Amino acid sequence: MSSLMRAVVLRSHGGPEVLTFEDITVPAPQSDEILVRVRAAALNRADLLQRMGFYPNPFPSEFDVPGMEFAGTVGAVGSRVKQWRVGDEVMGIVSGGAYAEQLVVHERQAMCIPAGVSLADAAAVPEVFITAWDALVVQGGLTSGRWALVHAAGSGVGTAAIQICKAIGASVIATCSTNKVAACKALGADVVVDYKSADFVEATKTATGGRGVDVVLDVIGADYLDRNIAALALKGHIVQVGVMGGGNISFNLGALMPKRGKISGTVLRARPLEEKIAISQRFGLEVLPMFATGALKPVIDRRYAFAQISEAHAYMETNANIGKIVIDIGA
Repeated sequence: MSSLMRAVVLRSHGGPEVLTFEDITVPAPQSDEILVRVRAAALNRADLLQRMGFYPNPFPSEFDVPGMEFAGTVGAVGSRVKQWRVGDEVMGIVSGGAYAEQLVVHERQAMCIPAGVSLADAAAVPEVFITAWDALVVQGGLTSGRWALVHAAGSGVGTAAIQICKAIGASVIATCSTNKVAACKALGADVVVDYKSADFVEATKTATGGRGVDVVLDVIGADYLDRNIAALALKGHIVQVGVMGGGNISFNLGALMPKRGKISGTVLRARPLEEKIAISQRFGLEVLPMFATGALKPVIDRRYAFAQISEAHAYMETNANIGKIVIDIGA
């Protein structure tokens, strides 16, 4: 086996052209880690920010290799690994390193590929479905019979969030651009709001009979915050998972207080290993079975060859994708 592998290594920051390939040393698994031969990775908005120099890997290693989710086969196991064997198919989240032919991950951070999902498509599952489920259900407390408001619903996180809401018996109002309305409806959103032509606060009040929503999943920030508060039900919870519209804002705190509402900020990537293991294990128990039943499925907009990683980043920057952009790395 070669001691070198092909990977994208960031040596500078900027546009998609800074994504350059190098032959680097294959990482060696520690005693509690597995080495994975990566079949596919998927793009996330954080990858673009990292490339531009705004979101560095919180756990840097010798080489700055982007990529936060993967699917592949186990190529080697550490001396203390009990859960996996060479040849097993796995997927998971990492802080970085998925834009490479091989990577290492703690054995309990890896998850089984659910029945009904191919190895190549499984790369589109871990980051967005864990993010959406953690925000809506674990932190937001969404349950059957309640209402959620999901912004950027045509994105990877958004398409996952719509499906999770419906799978647990909750109702969901989705906001998106005009070209993504049909896709959000097809995924089961109860109300779809084209943010370019309609007011999601008004739509929310109409749909809920004036009550408002119990959980808001927002990746926009900026002036959405005041409007999210206006759309919130009594004791509702806004979970902020991104700030695509800007994070340095002022808002009407006085409007939040009478509702006894909550605002939480969350990230997945910067969590310590123990928390990543815990959320991955819980996700495997509570959510992965819903893929096997068909209640959940990865939504893939386009696939690119590994050599086309720059083109894939450029496409994601257009915001035209509905669901995930997958990178095929191995055979």
